[in-house]
Amino acid sequence: MKINSTSYGLPQKEGTESHDAFAVKSWGETVIAVLADGAGSSRVAREAADRTVRSLVNNYETRPRSWTPQKALIEFTRLNNHTLHQDSLTRFGGPELITTLAVAVIEGDQLYGLNVGDSRVYLARGGQLTQLSQDHVGELAGMSHVLDRAVGLSAEIEPHYFERQLQDGDIALLCSDGIFNVLNHEALAGQLHRRGAARSLVATAREQATPETLDDMSAIVLDIEKTGRLRAVNELPLEIPATLTKGDVVDGFTLVKPFQHSDRVWLATRDGQKFTLKFAPLEARESAEILNLFVKETWNALRLADNEFFPRTFLTERATKRFYAMEFIEAPSLKTFLRSRQLAVDEAIALGNFLLAAAQSLLRFDLVHGDLKPENILVVPGYDGIHFKLVDFGSVTELFSVTSRAGTASYLAPERFQGAAISERTEIFSVGVTLFESLTRAYPFGEIERFQTPRFHAAKRPGKLNANIPPWLESLLLRSLSPEPESRHQNYSEMLFELSHPDQVAPFHPKNTPLSVRDPLRFYQIGFYILFVIVIALLFLLSKHWKP
Repeated sequence: MKINSTSYGLPQKEGTESHDAFAVKSWGETVIAVLADGAGSSRVAREAADRTVRSLVNNYETRPRSWTPQKALIEFTRLNNHTLHQDSLTRFGGPELITTLAVAVIEGDQLYGLNVGDSRVYLARGGQLTQLSQDHVGELAGMSHVLDRAVGLSAEIEPHYFERQLQDGDIALLCSDGIFNVLNHEALAGQLHRRGAARSLVATAREQATPETLDDMSAIVLDIEKTGRLRAVNELPLEIPATLTKGDVVDGFTLVKPFQHSDRVWLATRDGQKFTLKFAPLEARESAEILNLFVKETWNALRLADNEFFPRTFLTERATKRFYAMEFIEAPSLKTFLRSRQLAVDEAIALGNFLLAAAQSLLRFDLVHGDLKPENILVVPGYDGIHFKLVDFGSVTELFSVTSRAGTASYLAPERFQGAAISERTEIFSVGVTLFESLTRAYPFGEIERFQTPRFHAAKRPGKLNANIPPWLESLLLRSLSPEPESRHQNYSEMLFELSHPDQVAPFHPKNTPLSVRDPLRFYQIGFYILFVIVIALLFLLSKHWKP
C-alpha cells in the first residue's frame, strides 16, 4: 500500500487565525484524514474544529477491534457532537462550539467516509471527479451558505456516511468551502488529474478568489499510488466463557482466585508474574448491548494503557477469550485502609491532588471516571509515604453523558439524582465526599441507599469530626460538597489551585447562612450604622420637642 498525502491551509486574512483544522495519520494499512471548518459566526470556531479533528483521529486509531469502520466513524462523530453541544450549553448557554466535519479512512483497498455540514470529500478517477459527501445547507434561495447540520449545533446528529472500493491511481480530496466556492467541479477535476498537491490547489484557489469568495482555505489530497490488500483473517469470534474455575488456563494465564466482588474478575499468573483479568459478563453472550458496553470498557482501558493514574492494561495476542488484562497491584483499597485509620491532613491533600490530576487526564479524552469513591482507589505504600491508583474501567464514561444513577449513591452529586449529565462539577462533588470520608471516616450527608432520592441540606462540618482539619481545608471541602452546583468549584483546575494555595481559599458558607455567621464584621458594621441612624433620628425628634 502506497499513499502520498499532502495537506495545506491558509487563513482568510494574513496574520489572522484560520477557523479550519485538519490532520492526516497512518499506521499499518490504515490512513485517516480529517478536516473541519469551525462555524464563522462562532466565538470559538477554531476550538470546535481543533477538538473535532483531534477527537476523530485519536478515537479511530484506538477503536474497538470488533467495530466496523462505519460504526466507529458514526459513534465517534456522535460522541464528539454530544460533547461539544453540552460544553456549549454549560459555557455559553447555547450552541457556540460548531463545526463542519469531513473524514476519509482508507483501509487496504476500501475508502470509508463521513461528513457533516458543507466540507466536502471527492474521489478522482481517470479524469472524472465524484463528490462523495453531501452538503448540509439550506435549500431555499440565498440560504446555500447556511448550515442546517453541523457538529455541535444540536443534541443529536445524523452524519452522511459513504464508502467506495479503491483502485490504484485514485485520488481522494477533502476540502473546506473556501476551496470549492472558488474552484468549480471542472477546475478541481483538472487540478487532481494533473496530480496537484494540496499546497498547489490552495494557492490556485487563493489567486482566483474575489473579495466575496475569499475565505479560510484548507485541503487534504490522498494520492493512492497503490492500494493495500488486507489479509483475510479467519478468526473465530472471541468466546465468552460460561464458567471460570481455579486452575483454568486462559490464553497463557492460570486463574488463581476470583476477587470478592465479582466472579468475572480474577487474579491470574503468567511466567511467574501476577495479573488481574476482567472477563466479559456472562449476559454478553445473549445481549448485544451488554457486549457493546464491555467492548467500550476494553477500548477505554486500552486508550488509558499508559496513563500513570491507572494500572497498566493490555490485550493478549491471538486471544481466544473475551477479556483484558491489567497489572496486579498488591495494595488495599482506600475503603479497607480507612478501617484501620483515617488519612492525615497531608495525605488527604495528596489524595485530592491525585484525584483531580487523574480527572484532568481523563478530560483530555472527553472522559470522566463516573464512580470516584474509596473502593476504587488503591493505597500503594512507598518509601516516601503512600501513593494512589484508580481502578474500575467499567465506570469510565463520556463527559456530559446521562447515565441515570450510574455510580454509587453516597458519592453522587444531588443533581445526578434528577438525571443531570455527568460533568466536572458532579465529579468534584464525588472528590469532596471521598476526601471528607478519608479525613473523618464518615459521610458528609450520611450513607445513602441505592434507590433513595435524598434531600440535601448543608454538609456536616468536617472540623467537628476531626479537629486536625485546618479552616481553609474545611472551607474547600464544604465548597466542593455544596448541594448547589453553581456554588462548587466549577472545574478541576480551580479546586487544584485552592489545594496548593491555602492562603487564597475564601471561607465558605452554605446558602442562606445568616450574615452574622458569613461576615461578622459586616454584620456589626451594618448594625452600627442602623443604630447610628436611629440615635440621630431620636435626637432630632427630641430637639423638636425640647423647649428652653
